[in-house]
Order: sequence, then C-alpha cells, then structure tokens
Amino acid sequence: MRRAHAGVAALGALFACGCFGRREAPAERRAVEGENDVPVAINGESPFQYPPELYDQGVEGEVRLRLYVDALGHVHPESTRVASSSGTSALDSAAIAGAALLRFAPAHRKGEPVGIAFLQPVIFRRRAPSGAPPTQ
Repeated sequence: MRRAHAGVAALGALFACGCFGRREAPAERRAVEGENDVPVAINGESPFQYPPELYDQGVEGEVRLRLYVDALGHVHPESTRVASSSGTSALDSAAIAGAALLRFAPAHRKGEPVGIAFLQPVIFRRRAPSGAPPTQ
C-alpha cells in the first residue's frame, strides 16, 4: 500500500552545511554580519526530495556533494559532483537535483563576498514512527 509522502522532503532528506568556519560565532550570525568564511544555506525548507519508492523500501543513505557557490550565493549546477556516493544511484541523483535549488549567503574573505567550493552532506533517513527510536 502506498502512503502519502507529505513532509518526506523536509524531514526525510536532511542537509547540513558541509563547511566549518571559525568557532567564535555561529555561521548563521556571521552570515548576517557579513563575516562568514564559508557559504551558509538560507533555504527555509530542504529542497531535497526523497524518492518515494526508496522511502517505502526503507532505503537510506548519505551523499556528499561537491558544490561551488559563487560570490552572489548561487550554486553552479554544472560544477556539482558526487564526492561520496550513498551507494544508491537514485539517492545520489536526488541529491544532485536538490542541490540546484539550494540558496546560500556567500562566503566572505576580508569582508568581500567570494566564490568557494566545498562538500555538502545530504542525508536520506526515514522518520521514525511516533514513539519508536530513529533508524541507525
């Protein structure tokens, strides 16, 4: 039986900034202050779509993408590559497709926005049913 997949994209496919900057201020605050040395994702919701067939089958995985974000905060899709595969081509493809929809506050060097390449993890995990422990 096929279930509705509302919320699968937002909760099933997670992304976290794959870049790590200085520790004295959170990346989000540095982005607002114009001091971030890495791009900071500013999407309100995850743009990644968990393939429904794989979700139903319980297939999970993590993809690491190599992205290039320019000085305006735009991802250059032609430079997006799988740096580390999930082992499932459909998850890898879903990660690449969602990456084109990511929006960033650009990285800054010496107060000026700059383009930069970095690794972006995309994690496809099923949400645990209420009261159940999350899958590992």
